[in-house]
Amino acid sequence: MSVKGSMHYRDTGVLDNTELGLQALLAWVNRTLPFRAAGQPGRRVVDVGFYASVIDIGHGLGLALCTDGVGTKVLVAQMLERYDTIGIDCVAMNVNDAICVGAEPISFLDYIAIESATPALLGEIGKGLHEGARLAKVSIVGGEVSQMAEVIKGERPGQGIDLVGMCVGIVPLDRVIVGRDVRPGDAIMGVRSNGIHSNGFTLARKALLGAAGLAIDERVAEFGCTVGEELLKPTHIYVGFAVELLARKLPVRALAHITSDGFLNLARIDARVGFRLDQLPSRPPVFDLIQRAGSVSPAEMYRVFNMGIGLCAIVPRDPALIREVQAAAARHGQEAHVIGEVVEDESKRVFLSEAGLVGEGDQFTPM
Repeated sequence: MSVKGSMHYRDTGVLDNTELGLQALLAWVNRTLPFRAAGQPGRRVVDVGFYASVIDIGHGLGLALCTDGVGTKVLVAQMLERYDTIGIDCVAMNVNDAICVGAEPISFLDYIAIESATPALLGEIGKGLHEGARLAKVSIVGGEVSQMAEVIKGERPGQGIDLVGMCVGIVPLDRVIVGRDVRPGDAIMGVRSNGIHSNGFTLARKALLGAAGLAIDERVAEFGCTVGEELLKPTHIYVGFAVELLARKLPVRALAHITSDGFLNLARIDARVGFRLDQLPSRPPVFDLIQRAGSVSPAEMYRVFNMGIGLCAIVPRDPALIREVQAAAARHGQEAHVIGEVVEDESKRVFLSEAGLVGEGDQFTPM
């Protein structure tokens, strides 16, 4: 299961943020901030680029806002003609970002761009959105369905779809978390993922269905299920765990949703520190098969995928506190481990000891 050369995400046509011209877009977006005068509700509290934005709505309360989609995971749903789980992913990708500013998600909106709307297809998508909302304890208060047959195409005729959501959360302004209090010596705790969640699917499909020549309905012993079933596993929702920690006012200094860019997401926090990860638990076998099948370098794997950890919580290194965090995770059916510690490093690098990699900016390179 190998191919000539090493498979790289860029080779699949997916560009990184610098190549996307994101700064050109943000140059205009940031010019809108003065449209809300000082003292008016709507002042931004958390900068663009963090997991969620927070705006001041008065009376000491902040509104957390974020948006994200399911990406090309929808193509796997089309291959299997199974649409009842991607709604869970849509909710998860948003609510898991909202909690990273200390917010409790409360409401959700969805946007479905579709090639041909049918009751059966929309009903299955709705089923997943309902389950995701139940798990996250949010209400879906509205949305939009847009039929765009000329624009939206997919793996099966008439079934092209794009699924995007937006989460709204609330957080007292004096409890907004951006990682400003993180200190060297703090423990980095990782909560397990159940697979690749909703990132890196273009590379995953190229490796498993292309280079490895696996069929979408082929059973893989390491997975204990078919390729399609493995790839469609819904993204874990970490809301219950995080909200419990915050409600109990435990000293959680930062939360990081590990999505695209992998552990490089840790560097988003607002502290000039580094992160040494030297106790990573075993990862789901899907990552090893992707790496072997596509001859993907370790640096690229850690840049693209979560590699078995879906959420990180940074807390003071206190044994009793660590046990409390682990117990809270277990109460919500999840598993938390100490995976490393915060270190002194003005460059905000991420050190992966076992893999021999160091991450800075948007890349991992050999140490």
